[in-house]
Amino acid sequence: MALFGAARPGAGHAEALERVREWTRARFCLAPEAPIMVAQVACALPGCPPLETVVVFWDADARRHQFKLFKTPEQVDEDDLPYAWLKKSLEAPEGGGFDCC
Repeated sequence: MALFGAARPGAGHAEALERVREWTRARFCLAPEAPIMVAQVACALPGCPPLETVVVFWDADARRHQFKLFKTPEQVDEDDLPYAWLKKSLEAPEGGGFDCC
């Protein structure tokens, strides 16, 4: 099944999602049990890349954090993740955040 006309994710897609998840865990010093969601989403807005990677995670205080990477998970490199010192700025406002999650 295609996502909004986009090509179906390839064979390495699940591995790429896991790789981004583990980089996120390491970058933000998250506990092994901390929930982290990584997803590829399609965007049809003008000027938006057709596919992007969304990362959402919760810290030990149950605060939700999120960021987008304007690449597919397969294209993401560890250096694309935000710096650890930006963690506070990635906190999602109560009742707000991305439309996807």
